Amino acid sequence: MTRHAAADAPAATTSAPVPGDTPAGVLESFDPATGDLVGSVPVTPASQIPTIVARARAASADWASRSTGERAAMLEAGGEALLARAEEIGTLLCREMGKPLREAIGEVRGCGSSMAETCREIAEALEPVVRGDAHTASEIHFDPLGVCAAITPWNFPVAMPHWLVVPALMAGNTVVLKPSELTPLVAQAYADCLIPHLPEGVLQVVHGADEQGRALVAADIDLIAFTGSREVGKKILEAAGRGLTRVILELGGKDPLVVLDDADIDAAARFATRNSFRNAGQVCVSTERIYVDERVAEAFEQRLVELAGQLTVGPGLEEGVDVGPMISAEQRDHVLRQVEHALVQGAVLRHGEPEARGNFVRPIVLTGLTHMMDIMREETFGPVACVMRVHDAEEAVRLANDSPFGLGAVVFGADEDRAASVARRLRAGMIGVNRSCGGAGGTPWVGAGESGYNFHGGPEGHRQFAQVRVLSRPRRSGT
Repeated sequence: MTRHAAADAPAATTSAPVPGDTPAGVLESFDPATGDLVGSVPVTPASQIPTIVARARAASADWASRSTGERAAMLEAGGEALLARAEEIGTLLCREMGKPLREAIGEVRGCGSSMAETCREIAEALEPVVRGDAHTASEIHFDPLGVCAAITPWNFPVAMPHWLVVPALMAGNTVVLKPSELTPLVAQAYADCLIPHLPEGVLQVVHGADEQGRALVAADIDLIAFTGSREVGKKILEAAGRGLTRVILELGGKDPLVVLDDADIDAAARFATRNSFRNAGQVCVSTERIYVDERVAEAFEQRLVELAGQLTVGPGLEEGVDVGPMISAEQRDHVLRQVEHALVQGAVLRHGEPEARGNFVRPIVLTGLTHMMDIMREETFGPVACVMRVHDAEEAVRLANDSPFGLGAVVFGADEDRAASVARRLRAGMIGVNRSCGGAGGTPWVGAGESGYNFHGGPEGHRQFAQVRVLSRPRRSGT
């Protein structure tokens, strides 16, 4: 939970304020598990944002002139600093966002330990590509765009900035990061690991909510990289369209899981349990719709209920906790309203309860669902597993595709060729067969439909942070 408070409250470090202008207030951040104050950061007045962007613009020429090797060396030093502070920042993440401590530390450690490999992968993607025909020799170059605004969410408050900031910087852009107002402390801690190793103005942070986001999108920006809700993404795309500003948008999801009649029921139920309730369901590729062949549905539902009942709910700092609190009372209430409405519409409550203790919601399993129910169509982003029985794979595919969303999807079936055939018919950017939807190293993180507009990750995604330029010359005879 985060709210504005008086300007004289204690504050964490942030980007240097513009001389002559003082912060209008601070964001106070509270532990969603306990309500205790965790810390605060100064709100960046919207009036300062054009000056901050101008500072990034002034720093961009020098940064763009450096080689990818030089940029990588500085970022790798930042990665080492992040890794060295993994337990400290992970604990802060747990307190500010609520996820279990082991997952929080793992998120930080993963970003720090992979920095060198990530930088190498991006540098390789940005190497010039040579093409030629009988008459022309061409070189495809991937040059800096200029200034990138990175606007990131609260559910993975280190990983999400990392996924946008690092490729933008490696491509030679300067970056202004605006993290979620719900997790300002941990995002600032991430940036503080990188900033000392970078030239001044190359990475800056602004803090605030909607007003600051709008001001940043309206500023002299060359690229907006955003991860968040579909509704906000549409507003950003509309605003960016006025100046044809480049955008990379990873938006919401309503991911389906298809369980075929020959699936390993225990494995499918274990995956559904993990992917529906991990991070209290606050994951963009969380399993929100489960379509199960009616011939195996009862066995699947029973096993899912059994596994859900084994999960421990509590504060993330406590040992053995599987599911922490919802990020805020607002998000908690949104989830519970959806569940209550589904029950009114005829859904069956197989596990859990449509109520909370503080911000804690026990894992909920609903069955007896239909596509007439709102919970099967609107994003939930909470610890709710919705199971709908289907006649066969054909019906499962039709229903899974009956959504404007298309981020991830998963199919479970013993015959992997058959399961893969079903997966290829799903309108999602990433589909897993008998596993999660995330791909191997070097594959992009991409959504289809209204879940994404452009994408990031992998060579193709890294290049979206760059301006493509083609340099062509006459091909000389004998070359």
